[in-house]
Amino acid sequence: MARRRKHRTHQKGANAAGVSEDGIPKSFVVKHGQVGTSLAQLVRDLRKVMEPNTATRLKERKRNKLKDFFAMAPALKVTHLLALTLTDLAPSLRLVRLPVGPTFSFRVERYSLMKDVRKISRSAPSQGLEYLTAPLLVLASFPPPSPTTPAHLPLLMKAFQSLFPPLSPKSMSLSGARRIVLIAYNAERGTIDFRHYIITVKPYGVSKRVRRVLEGTSQKSSRSSSTTRVLDLGNERDVADFLLRKRGERGPESEAGYESAASSASSAAGDDGDAVSLADDYVGRNNRRGQKKAVKLNEVGPRLELRLVKITEGVPGKDGEVLYHEFGTWPHIELGISIADMIAVKKSRAEAAALRESHAEKKRLREKRKKEQEENVRRKKEKQADRQQDSGSTREDPENSADESDEEQSEGEWDEEEEVSDDEDGEEETDVESESDKFEEPPAKKSKTRIKS
Repeated sequence: MARRRKHRTHQKGANAAGVSEDGIPKSFVVKHGQVGTSLAQLVRDLRKVMEPNTATRLKERKRNKLKDFFAMAPALKVTHLLALTLTDLAPSLRLVRLPVGPTFSFRVERYSLMKDVRKISRSAPSQGLEYLTAPLLVLASFPPPSPTTPAHLPLLMKAFQSLFPPLSPKSMSLSGARRIVLIAYNAERGTIDFRHYIITVKPYGVSKRVRRVLEGTSQKSSRSSSTTRVLDLGNERDVADFLLRKRGERGPESEAGYESAASSASSAAGDDGDAVSLADDYVGRNNRRGQKKAVKLNEVGPRLELRLVKITEGVPGKDGEVLYHEFGTWPHIELGISIADMIAVKKSRAEAAALRESHAEKKRLREKRKKEQEENVRRKKEKQADRQQDSGSTREDPENSADESDEEQSEGEWDEEEEVSDDEDGEEETDVESESDKFEEPPAKKSKTRIKS
């Protein structure tokens, strides 16, 4: 049976802090528990939004728990976990900041999948190259920080900002801006709207019909869901009928006449809106630096309407104190006390104090265990150092023993130049006599001699 190998539990440096070396946040988007097909598809759509810094092909098993993903996260440098689950009331979304929290719990009020948004969209579907770069984050309608601003909103903004890579205008190329994630706060409903768009650049100052000729595409047919890349002019008697026909006229049999240049320019400006000059080359045909183009956002989904339920310290399974609750209060804003003294939901002051004491006890226990682990690691290192010293001393022992034997041999040798005094001779004789008294000498053996003749 193979020997079980212990994994390293004491991470140092960037891995311990849950931050990748390049500073780009990485995420897991998973489903937890029994969910339906719609929520499973929503998980796949959210992974599409978070590309390329997410595990797109991650497969969950029924026996997987959240702590399994927490254990894998440090090794893969994952900084965020988005977990979708289905409750009795509504779907739930948890945003966890790894490895130490906090955890944001949302209730999904309404949602639409990518395929639902695509059905009602008039624009052509994307080609998929937009997902090679991370999206840009836009936070809208959040109130500015002030004494009257709810304290959970700045924390919520920082949580969404840390979910996407930071924007660096100096090192970022214009062609890398392909998508936008819009997170807007609805103050009337107290919800958060999540939208996903693709940035498109179109010619400015021309009508839609001329733009179709330039791009070589046609509109989506109402009879078929597919789009054709070749412009169909089979029903037109002349190309002027297609380009200069007045707005609202559908067929070539109309006798209303052609559209004037002024009306064509006004329709082009009204369709494209405000234009910008490209600061650099952009993807697409004829999108060169310095050209005037119209920028448009095409929504591709998914859509989410989220309601923040609570914010807790730590990660699920190691929950700490409740920092915010939808049905709770924020007394530290008006009374000037800390968040730790917040009154819990549907709890008396005694129950809230007991809850705070339990959280403090858990925190002390975690610190105690951490100190014990550090002490064990220190003792293990000391034992390893002692073993190394012992192994080094055993290698030096043969040399030391050889030196000692030489010294003993040198002490036992007779020095002819040394003079022996009479006292020493007398002492030696007494010693010999005493030894002879104790032990009788054996009879001497007769020596045999051969006389050579």
